[in-house]
Amino acid sequence: MDGYGRGRQGQGRGRANPYELTDESPVYVISVAAQLSGLHPQTLRQYDRLGLVSPDRTAGRGRRYSARDIQLLRQVQRLSQDEGINLAGIKRIIELENQVAALQAKVAELQQAVEGAAVAMRQREAQVHASYRRDLVPYHDVRQSSALVVWRPQRSAD
Repeated sequence: MDGYGRGRQGQGRGRANPYELTDESPVYVISVAAQLSGLHPQTLRQYDRLGLVSPDRTAGRGRRYSARDIQLLRQVQRLSQDEGINLAGIKRIIELENQVAALQAKVAELQQAVEGAAVAMRQREAQVHASYRRDLVPYHDVRQSSALVVWRPQRSAD
């Protein structure tokens, strides 16, 4: 897993079109990534060793950074320099952000499953109601009344 909670699958990362450029396309060599992030290349190597930002690797083991990796490098730099957070703390923040994102995705997935089950249940309920026999009439006791009847036994004339 990289710093974004996604698995590294090498070049293409499972995309339908391997030539399509996305924010996750590994295109920047370390010198360009260092320049874009405002960090020294040795700092990027250190972040990779610590597992803060893990770029893709070429067949020759060279690092290739994506636009998302560059954003993460800038976030690490901001947290470190502006907020004074140490690298272990930054790593934990990134891990927790990844967990939150994964949990939010799982909640969305479960919500879709629940909605799908509710739709299926309503459809099945409609099928059951449609299968009712229409020739049967429900029985209602029409003699029901709210009248009060008082019974008095007859006295015998004995």
